[in-house]
Amino acid sequence: MSDDKKKQAQQNQLSIDLPEDIAEGVYSNLAIITHSSSEFVVDFVRIVPNAPKAKVKSRVILTPEHAKRLLAALADNVQKYERQFGVINHSTGGNGPQFPPTSFTPTAQA
Repeated sequence: MSDDKKKQAQQNQLSIDLPEDIAEGVYSNLAIITHSSSEFVVDFVRIVPNAPKAKVKSRVILTPEHAKRLLAALADNVQKYERQFGVINHSTGGNGPQFPPTSFTPTAQA
């Protein structure tokens, strides 16, 4: 590889810092997506049993172009996952997507 190509390859590399607190991640079981002409807003929410309110745990704001790239990346990763582990069950019922209940009590047996 020529010196010019090596320099160009080095310039095209991106170093990404992942702080420990961010690396732990945030659990979410619901995403709410809204948009305007200039941005998409994705709120990641955690719903817990018997809680009257759900909390937004993280908000990500994207340009429309980046939202479309994210959509393609997610579709690609879901396909790879399903090839490796099998089809992900997704039941939407007859009236659109089913959201987790905001208040439910699990039944227990002795």
